[in-house]
Amino acid sequence: MVAAGILLEDERFELIGGEIVPMSPKGNQHEILKASLTRYWAKRLRDEFVFATETTFRISADTFLEPDFVFYRSADTVTNLRTDNALLVVEISNSSLGYDLGRKAAIYAKSGIGELWVINAVTFETHIHTGPGQEAYGRVNAVPGDELLHAAFAPELDLRLKELRLA
Repeated sequence: MVAAGILLEDERFELIGGEIVPMSPKGNQHEILKASLTRYWAKRLRDEFVFATETTFRISADTFLEPDFVFYRSADTVTNLRTDNALLVVEISNSSLGYDLGRKAAIYAKSGIGELWVINAVTFETHIHTGPGQEAYGRVNAVPGDELLHAAFAPELDLRLKELRLA
């Protein structure tokens, strides 16, 4: 599509049901928070787990998303990353908050992602989604930035975003 002039080489997009969906540009707050979380989690994560950042996460043959973080077991490897072996997906949002909490969360729920965090890059409020279903998540809990975020699969990753050292 780049060669045909349909897309620019550096254009960011996701594919949802075969539809090309342009992604919002990342702001400074997004990038600062992502870098800080990468550093924080990389120092604490046990060897049995890893995470990929901004990976092309294939949900189905006609749908792929690019979450900010996907956690999975090391033994599964990134090339075998699927919706049934992803332990936690994290989206950092600023201008895309409505999209990430709506359409994108519904896709993750329908595909069976057990835990999704959508972090507001400005306020640090995090919407924790659990209990995936065919239309949406059964539980969504909004956690203020000064409260503890708990990763169900790895308690060593727990943190309070407002206490995070920002780069």
